[in-house]
Amino acid sequence: MNDLHDLELLLGSHTPILVIESLEEPRVLQICVQLGLRLGKPVFRWTLTEGLSRAETHQPGQRTTADPAEVLRHIKATSLAGLYLLLDFHPFLDNPLHVRLIKEIAQTYGETPRTLVLVSHALAAPPEVRHLSARFTLRLPERARLLGLIREEAEQWQRQYPGQSVQADRTAVEQLAGNLLGVTESDARRLIRNAIHRDGAITHEDVQEVMKAKYELLSSEGAISFEYDTAHLGDVAGLDNLKAWLERRRQAFLGATATAERPRGILLLGVQGCGKSLAAKATAGRFGVPLLRLDFGSLYDKYYGETEKNLRRSLQIAEVMAPCVLWLDEIEKGLATGSGDEGVSERVLGTFLTWLSEHKRPIFVVATANNIERLPPELIRKGRLDEIFFVDLPDHDSRRSLFEIQLRRRNLAPSGFDLDALAQASAGFSGAEIEAVVVSALYAAQTHNADPTTPDLTLEIERTQPLSVVMAEKIAELRDWAQNRTVPAHPPSPPIGGDLASA
Repeated sequence: MNDLHDLELLLGSHTPILVIESLEEPRVLQICVQLGLRLGKPVFRWTLTEGLSRAETHQPGQRTTADPAEVLRHIKATSLAGLYLLLDFHPFLDNPLHVRLIKEIAQTYGETPRTLVLVSHALAAPPEVRHLSARFTLRLPERARLLGLIREEAEQWQRQYPGQSVQADRTAVEQLAGNLLGVTESDARRLIRNAIHRDGAITHEDVQEVMKAKYELLSSEGAISFEYDTAHLGDVAGLDNLKAWLERRRQAFLGATATAERPRGILLLGVQGCGKSLAAKATAGRFGVPLLRLDFGSLYDKYYGETEKNLRRSLQIAEVMAPCVLWLDEIEKGLATGSGDEGVSERVLGTFLTWLSEHKRPIFVVATANNIERLPPELIRKGRLDEIFFVDLPDHDSRRSLFEIQLRRRNLAPSGFDLDALAQASAGFSGAEIEAVVVSALYAAQTHNADPTTPDLTLEIERTQPLSVVMAEKIAELRDWAQNRTVPAHPPSPPIGGDLASA
C-alpha cells in the first residue's frame, strides 16, 4: 500500500472533510492531482495569495476568491464535484462564519460530493465539523524507497556533471538509508542531495553529517541533545566486565542476530568521577550509533501535563533517530518520586517505564546514577533494564591505564613516567581526580617552560584529598548496597581503607 492508495480508500468512504497535517505541501498536491486524474475528478487549490485555481494546470487563480469567506461561498454554490484543497487555512478556522460555511458544504455532500481538503503544517478540525472529517497522514519513506531516492539523486548529479559518476561506498549507502528512516521524503531527498553535492560521493563521513542534520531537523529545542563526540572503549580504563557484556550484545542490538532478543539497556551506578559518563559515550561509539542525551532538568514545566508531553516528545525523537544510544544522566534527579511536586515525578516515571517496556525501536538506554537511595524501586527491579553495573573506584591496573590515557591525550609520552608508582600513589583516586592531577601538574610545569615529570604528578597527588577519603562512609555504604545487588563493572577494588594504607 502507498499514499495514493490510502487516500483513495479514504475518499471512497465519502468523508466530506479531509485534514492533512504535513510540511510536504508539494507532495500532497502531487498525490491529490494523481488521484483526481485516476478518478476523473477535478482538483482545485486555494491560497490566500492567489485564490482558487485548477491544481492540474498552472493557470492563475481567481483573485475574487482569495478571501476565505468568498472561496467557501463559491464552493458551496458550485455544483461541480471534486477535491478542493485549502492550503494554510488554519488561521481562519476560528471564525464562526467560516466554520458555518464549511459545515454547510459538508452537510450537502450527499447532493454534491465536494471534498474539502485542509492542508497545513499544523491544524485541527473545528469541533462543529469534527464528526464530518477524517485525518490523513503521509507515510514516511521506507528503506527501499530511501535507496531509490539515493539512486535518483545520484543520477541527477551525474546528469548535471556529465562524464563523472558518484563514488559510493556500499556500506555507507546502506547506513545512509537506515539513518534517514523517520524523516519525510522531501527532507530525505534534500539531505541526500547535500551529501552527494558536497564531494560527489557517499562516504561514512556523509552518514555522520546526515545524522547531525537529521537531529537538527527534528529538534531545534527541548530536553534531548545530540552528543557529537562519542568515545571508544579503549578510552575507558578498566570496566572489563562491562566491556565484555556490551561486546556480547552488540550484534544482537544492531539486528545481525535475528534469533536474539534486542538488549534494552543498562543502569550504571557508582562513585562519582569513575567513568560512568564516559562509558555511556563509549557504548555509542562501540555500537557505531548516535548518542542522544536526555536532560531531565529541561523536561519540567509549570503547566499541568506539559512535563509528560515534553518527555514523550523527547522519546519520539529518540525513536526517529534509532538505532541510537539514549543516555539518561543522573537519572535519579528526574525520576525521584515523593518530592512534593504534585505527582509530576510519578507521572514522568510512569510515562518512561511504559515507553521502556513497549517501544520496538533499536534504542539502547544507558542510565547513570550516583545516589541509589533516590532511585525508584520500579526502575531497578529486574526486567526493566537488562543489567545494573556498579562502577567502583579504579584498581591499580585501571589507575595505571588512566594515567597513560590522560598523558597521551596531552601529547606526553607515557613511557617517560613511572606509571606503576603513580598508580600506587593514587590509590583511592577516581578517574576524574587522576585527570585533575595530570592537568594541575601540566600547568605547574608550564610555568617553568618544562614538561611535567613523575615527581610533579606525585606532588599533585599528595596535595589532593580524594572523594574516597572525604566521603569514605558514603562510598562504603554504596559499596555495601551494591555488593549483592549489582554486577561489578570491573573486578572489585580492595576496601578503601586498605587501598589507601598502601599509598
